[in-house]
Amino acid sequence: MYIIGIAGGTGSGKTTVVKEIVNSLPEASVVVIPQDSYYKDSSHVPVEERQFINFDHPDAFDWDLLVEQITMLREGKAIEQPTYSYITCTRQPEVVHIEPKEIIIIEGIMALVSPQLRDLMDLKVYVDADADDRLIRLIRRDVIERGRTPETVISRYERIVKEMHWEFIEPTKKYADIIIPQGGHNTKAIKTLQMSIGYFLKR
Repeated sequence: MYIIGIAGGTGSGKTTVVKEIVNSLPEASVVVIPQDSYYKDSSHVPVEERQFINFDHPDAFDWDLLVEQITMLREGKAIEQPTYSYITCTRQPEVVHIEPKEIIIIEGIMALVSPQLRDLMDLKVYVDADADDRLIRLIRRDVIERGRTPETVISRYERIVKEMHWEFIEPTKKYADIIIPQGGHNTKAIKTLQMSIGYFLKR
């Protein structure tokens, strides 16, 4: 088994990098574990207050569950991955059954924050991108996929996302084995990463 952690700021292009990796591999050989699925449940918080939750802080994640389930996969055990709604900011009753695969990809803004989680990884990747590019992608994603207004997204970026990025996400770059500048546009770096993973599968 080969466990890969892929981190980077919101809108840096992580999802694009992950898709390119997955598309280059046999379907039965890889599974992606989104860190976003492990946000703590906020159903106890009044609906009107959930918009003020800081989802860009490490405390927003259920690290114990994430580390426990990645450990189980490494040991060859299946897991029941939680699911999370970005619309209601709550953990859903549905779970996703995940079987261990040869390649496990953990993808999320803070995938490299936890020392315990990093210790479970065989390869650590940081997807980098300019702040302006990240903001543009963030606006597009949140408006289209999460039903937010551009004004709301920009306000949250200025109040929370920007500061949290520099405090918690950017510093994890030092833990990366591979840094991919220009996010999903860096085809050469992605190709190198694909070749590295392909080499592991052929061993």
